[in-house]
Amino acid sequence: MALNLGHQIGALAGTQIPSELTSGEQPSSTTVSASAVWKAPVANLRCSTPPETVSPPILTPPLTPRSGGTRSPFMSPNLRPDLSVACQAYETLAPLETAEDEEAAAVAWKEGGKEEEKKGVPVYVMMPLDSVTNGNTVNRKKAMNVSLLALKNAGVEGIMIDVWWGLVEREAPGAYNWGGYAELLEMAKKHGLKVQAVMSFHQCGGNVGDSCTIPLPKWVREEMDKDPDLAYTDQWGRRNYEYVSLGCDTIPVLKGRTPVQCYADFTRAFRDNFEHHLGDTIVEIQVGMGPAGELRYPSYPEANGTWKFPGIGAFQCYDKYMLSGLKAAAEAAGKPEWGSTGPTDAGHYNSWPEDTPFFKKEGGGWNSPYGEFFLSWYSQMLIEHSERILSSATSVFEGAGVKISVKIAGIHWHYGTRSHAPELTAGYYNTRFRDGYLPIAQMLARNGAVFNFTCIEMRDHEQPQDAQCAPEKLVKQVALATRAAQVPLAGENALPRYDEYAHEQILQASSLNIDGSSHDRQMCAFTYLRMNPSLFQPDNWRQFVAFVKRMNEGKDAHRCREQVEREAEHFVHVTQPFIQEAAVALM
Repeated sequence: MALNLGHQIGALAGTQIPSELTSGEQPSSTTVSASAVWKAPVANLRCSTPPETVSPPILTPPLTPRSGGTRSPFMSPNLRPDLSVACQAYETLAPLETAEDEEAAAVAWKEGGKEEEKKGVPVYVMMPLDSVTNGNTVNRKKAMNVSLLALKNAGVEGIMIDVWWGLVEREAPGAYNWGGYAELLEMAKKHGLKVQAVMSFHQCGGNVGDSCTIPLPKWVREEMDKDPDLAYTDQWGRRNYEYVSLGCDTIPVLKGRTPVQCYADFTRAFRDNFEHHLGDTIVEIQVGMGPAGELRYPSYPEANGTWKFPGIGAFQCYDKYMLSGLKAAAEAAGKPEWGSTGPTDAGHYNSWPEDTPFFKKEGGGWNSPYGEFFLSWYSQMLIEHSERILSSATSVFEGAGVKISVKIAGIHWHYGTRSHAPELTAGYYNTRFRDGYLPIAQMLARNGAVFNFTCIEMRDHEQPQDAQCAPEKLVKQVALATRAAQVPLAGENALPRYDEYAHEQILQASSLNIDGSSHDRQMCAFTYLRMNPSLFQPDNWRQFVAFVKRMNEGKDAHRCREQVEREAEHFVHVTQPFIQEAAVALM
């Protein structure tokens, strides 16, 4: 039986897929089950015991990753680059084995089957930052379509999409243009993918991994030009325009509205416009809280070389609105002399803790009464900022059937020092003597939100040990804090990784077997950074498919890794030509 492209893809997905990817074909009612073409390898495979560890790849410190991968040697030299994202997912279709297999598969598909209970950690994939263009259309639409198809067939649960404030409400307050997002959500729905929608109230550009520039809305930037103190400011007067300073959260500084009102109105407009997708296609709303969408201060900005890893960063509390709050807090504490400024002996962005009087381990200001007062105020301002935004978001989406989540940065460098300086400048009051993540977890628990954490893929020994980096220990601390607060924990990788060594670390971390007593708990989701050309390179794609399969099976699965990899290899081999054919047809 000859299958057109739409039916071939539908066969692998186990669902009917419209045959719109090819031209000049008429719809057909014939359907085929995935079982007809995806045959697992023979059952009597002998699995050898896998080695305890996988040799790590040669890694560099976590600097800004460069976007774009090399083109596959299997690609046609005439193929458009913007279609290269998905073209290497597939290559030859295995024929249906017998007419009996074909008939049985069709009957099974029509009758349906009992859906297996999901025991593992669902995997989502972040979409490119520029998935929607400045013209409010889907970017590289044809490549996006076949890429989503590939992800679905690999067993991915869904995708994460940045919904940019700077695109949707760009021209005027309350004038929302959802073009591009409506189409992208329909594409996800068509392919049976769930969506984590990020309310991105920050600027794109200037952070690790930012491959494009999307500024804040034009009218917001106009207000910032009139009043530069709306931007976060360091002690040297440097302004940061990535996100509106939380110091003016409740002040009507944006054309008569407060920033929190602007965020609430945006989320409400999103809900009203996409209500028909909520709880079905859209299953999670991640609410942006600061730079890079994370709940933190912009203490380590890469733009213009201001900060380089592993610098300690700098406090961001010197705009007039933050200083006003500091002054009031100092007076309330009976120490008005502490309210005129933040620490002035905390070094510069690229200092190390021991180079500064404030962060040094012996006699450092961080461990003094003044330091405790300032750091408590600075971190509490961040928690109150999150609580204000979450309060409105949970109200807006009440009863909509979606989760609400907040992203916390994985600041792992200098974690082994006493002061944890980079965490302190970012707003996390975490030191050797104080747990800074438990208060955040408790705040999220009060608001019924998910704690989303990064750097899940990293191992301690991969990072520069002179900077006392400890991502594994940090992830363990966060896992313990979320368990104590009884709040769900989700994860992301901080930097693009395609190797099995990173996948193994993600599998281990997502199982939450941190002390042998978390057998009934695992991460509620994992979001993979990010869909790009490198992901679809043959070796990367094969390893990714195996990784997703193992994540879906869960930590209690007892099949050996070798068997899973063989099944993934077979799947990749069976499905290779589809996207190449679609890409050429759509040129």
